[in-house]
Amino acid sequence: QVQLVESGGGLVQAGGSLRLSCGASGRSFSSYAMGWFRQAPGKEREFVARISWSGINTYYADSVKGRFTISRDNAKNTVYLQMNSLKPEDTAVYYCAADRVPALLRIGVREYDYWGQGTQVTVSS
Repeated sequence: QVQLVESGGGLVQAGGSLRLSCGASGRSFSSYAMGWFRQAPGKEREFVARISWSGINTYYADSVKGRFTISRDNAKNTVYLQMNSLKPEDTAVYYCAADRVPALLRIGVREYDYWGQGTQVTVSS
């Protein structure tokens, strides 16, 4: 069992930056691949980024590639999402999730085993 808690959301102007954190408790955090998803009002939850258990491999949605960076610190049981050059269309609730399967190209919501409660990110124009 893994419990996930996101933090770092807030209100920011377009072009600004935020860093989201996701703290994990429970066993074997370092054995899980981790992902970030987001859900805007009236839309389905969508994949944002994923990082392998080692932190070496990452994968991004095209919409955030070059602007967002996912990273992790296994010693601190934490995964991060650095978001730069934010746009109003990035406004959403952001969720972190843990996946027991190590393959990199897993971007479906149903493929993840554990989820946090989400943190709101609002980007004003």
